[in-house]
Amino acid sequence: MASSVLNLFKSCRPFTPIRFSSLPKSQFRIQFPLRPGKETQSRRCFTTLSSLTDGGASISDGKELWLHNTMSRKKELFKPKIEGKVGMYVCGVTAYDLSHIGHARVYVTFDVLLRYLKHLGYEVSYVRNFTDVDDKIIARANELGEDPISLSRRFCEEFNRDMEQLQCLDPSVQPRVSDHIPQIIDLIKQILDNGYAYKVDGDIYFSVDKFPTYGKLSGRKLEDNRAGERVAVDTRKKHPADFALWKTAKEGEPFWESPWGRGRPGWHIECSAMSAAYLGYSFDIHGGGMDLVFPHHENEIAQSCAACDSSNISYWIHNGFVTVDSEKMSKSLGNFFTIRQVIDLYHPLALRLFLMGTHYRSPINYSDFLLESASERIFYIYQTLHDCESVLGEKDSTFGNDSVPSDILTTINTFHSEFVASMSDDLLTPVTLAAMSEPLKTINDLIHTRKGKKQARREESLKALETTIRDVLTILGLMPTSYSEVLEQLKEKALKRAGLEEEDVLQRVQERTDARKNKEYERSDAIRKDLASVGIALMDSPEGTTWRPAIPLALQEPVTTTP
Repeated sequence: MASSVLNLFKSCRPFTPIRFSSLPKSQFRIQFPLRPGKETQSRRCFTTLSSLTDGGASISDGKELWLHNTMSRKKELFKPKIEGKVGMYVCGVTAYDLSHIGHARVYVTFDVLLRYLKHLGYEVSYVRNFTDVDDKIIARANELGEDPISLSRRFCEEFNRDMEQLQCLDPSVQPRVSDHIPQIIDLIKQILDNGYAYKVDGDIYFSVDKFPTYGKLSGRKLEDNRAGERVAVDTRKKHPADFALWKTAKEGEPFWESPWGRGRPGWHIECSAMSAAYLGYSFDIHGGGMDLVFPHHENEIAQSCAACDSSNISYWIHNGFVTVDSEKMSKSLGNFFTIRQVIDLYHPLALRLFLMGTHYRSPINYSDFLLESASERIFYIYQTLHDCESVLGEKDSTFGNDSVPSDILTTINTFHSEFVASMSDDLLTPVTLAAMSEPLKTINDLIHTRKGKKQARREESLKALETTIRDVLTILGLMPTSYSEVLEQLKEKALKRAGLEEEDVLQRVQERTDARKNKEYERSDAIRKDLASVGIALMDSPEGTTWRPAIPLALQEPVTTTP
């Protein structure tokens, strides 16, 4: 792993290379349930069923990918600096509390990008940092009477647990600020030596006046900018927008020795130092939330270019904000939700699907209805695939190209084309998810309808369809270890939201069955409606009545019709 990342180093590195072994469209939103997607046409059709000899279809290996670049404000064809390799840095969390759903959106977005780049065959060196030296961390540690570094490391571990729950792949490396102070000091020295910074009473400030292109990422004019810090404006600055590279230590704060006295890094310098340490000054992708465009990423560009005039990042990628019931998420408004709070009631994969149901650059609105919708949808996906698996049983059949009917091949190839076209078009995950509806419907028809059960080469068709969908779910990070296991987990979450035990539901089902036998239809309907009101749907079949999670009636949006 270390060699693959270190191979991406570029020139102008003012400090010693780090070795891993030494370190500790306006808006695209899909409302669920999804319908077959017709929102996009394939620019090029990369996909064919190259082989069904392993029992399923293979996904295309076409490498065309378009990404929206914040710097150019348009979509650009992705071309890495080194063929076959990608260097990607994503700004991590400031670890002083449990992470919230805004964080979930950032890291699911870049996990999808990571997975798709890997699917396209790229070797990706993915760096995602932890900020463990910061004013907020110090303030929280003082409240709790805890060492700031110890507190931060604890919340770093909690963050990693959340990411594991959301099925986000581990980065190649997760550097922490406190482990990289020598590299940060070396970078500040370089900036000072190049004349882009100045000293004030032991503090070091970056001089934005010395950097003529300051504001090119955000589009802000220098005179409109405010101080790029998380604290009040310092009157000692030469310009209000000048920002701290190094801060003199205050009483009771963690500090490190430096040529300018005891102190600690400013907020922005850390990412310039750590990205350069692992990827060099010139790499492919730098990402984060939209809120980081200014001042954080703007300041990173200025710092890195001031240290090395050949510094260059090809693509700046940012995801949109999260609102809650159409209001900005804020602790003061009481609408602030941690990832842990959400996945206590909803399955983590339902949260992941919800986040992918809106295009990553568009604002996403968090609401109970949308979470319930995503939960219902993902239950449908896994139930369909589980039913398919049950029909196929334990058979380990292999099929040739000619064993799958032409209409099924058409369905699979159409899905492939829509998958590649949408994902290659700036990761249009809502369109990909919508496109999944048709093959899922086809599976259900083959399993449950009289005509489907009589279909020639039915098992071959089911195997090819299930494998195709499973491949796409894997690329999207939505593939569970077991269909049956995740279905039980989804039902457990639904029961918890409803405030019921399964025994309660089964008792009500039996009461309804008795009522129907006695022709007490009003009572039967009332029982069904009572359960539906809390998100429990009853399903009648010749084999009996079963239940599944559903959107509670109270949350379902009224259907409007136009005359």
